[in-house]
Amino acid sequence: MDEEEYTSKYLNLRILKGVQEYLKSEDNNDAAVYPIRIPDELLYQTLKLKGAKSADSIIHHIFKLGLSIWSEKLYNTVFGSHESLEEFIELVRKQNKEDE
Repeated sequence: MDEEEYTSKYLNLRILKGVQEYLKSEDNNDAAVYPIRIPDELLYQTLKLKGAKSADSIIHHIFKLGLSIWSEKLYNTVFGSHESLEEFIELVRKQNKEDE
């Protein structure tokens, strides 16, 4: 594996780890980026029926579902299998030991 491929996989691994931690967290006080594009009627009708807090909750839930699907696709593209991921993690560990 050349340095460019290693760096790319390492950065993607960090992204996946961050997504995993975000999805596990109940807190979710991470950075917010706006605007998020959503169907107008979803927002308007949810606000009318259930209020702002519920609308925010629904939008966040939809975002988390999308993030889960996206991260699964990234995982499959970059690593392809659990075995490939484990092999790469072992390579990272060896690299870190050599750097110490």
